[in-house]
Amino acid sequence: MWCTKSAAERRYLSRVLVSMTGYILATASVSWMFAHRHPQGAAVYLLALLPALPIFACIAILGIYLSAERDEFVRTILVKSSLWATGVVLAFATFWGFLQSYAPVIDRTLNFPMYWVFFVWWIAFGLAEPLVRRTYK
Repeated sequence: MWCTKSAAERRYLSRVLVSMTGYILATASVSWMFAHRHPQGAAVYLLALLPALPIFACIAILGIYLSAERDEFVRTILVKSSLWATGVVLAFATFWGFLQSYAPVIDRTLNFPMYWVFFVWWIAFGLAEPLVRRTYK
């Protein structure tokens, strides 16, 4: 993904851009609604779902890209990077859960907001990708 982009990668990047634009707009709209309109009942759940929809789309877009990319090496790098990112997120979530349950210094009200998990995954993916690629040199 560092040099010439394939047609599949260009489509992937444009789709992710659209999805993340939708995420930003949904997040801003939902935040505004909660700050100014104070929704209640089922509206709270529906509004909370709105920013998650572009996240679902982004995951599907990654899967579509993996299917469309013809370069086996690029697919291997992406799959291994995804596995590393998933492992990092799961390990962090487990560690944080045990801290909340057992560590006297961690107050149960000190929460790691769950909406950050997706971005932590992408950060871990971004860090893993060049490291995985480096193992093939």
